[in-house]
Amino acid sequence: MNDIINEHSQLKTQAAIARLERFSKLTDSSIGIPFTKFNIGLEAVIGLIPVIGDAAGLILSSYVLVEAQRLGVSKRIKSKMIINMLIDFVGGLVPFFGDIFDAFFKANTRNTRMLKKYIAKQVKVEGIEH
Repeated sequence: MNDIINEHSQLKTQAAIARLERFSKLTDSSIGIPFTKFNIGLEAVIGLIPVIGDAAGLILSSYVLVEAQRLGVSKRIKSKMIINMLIDFVGGLVPFFGDIFDAFFKANTRNTRMLKKYIAKQVKVEGIEH
């Protein structure tokens, strides 16, 4: 019975990570810049609208934090995620340069990567304990 619960939990976690990877790609790197290898995302485009766009980006970024909460991630990791979100938000507020910063910082991708790394460590630790 415990194996079934554990397997269900792993499937839920994998599904959440897959959703977050799609979300991060959409918000951080879904739009290719012609004649370059650089991509920006929906969040950088929305961020072109002064203040409102940056606030909308912050709200969008909170989705990664919500998923982290659902997965039971530690307070330390969630705090790091919030710091990334705030850096992205405040950096995006600076006229013109903030939009460039937003295109390069990619907070959602950073936070999703941090979450995946945390979960991978947890899986290894659980594997050793059993």
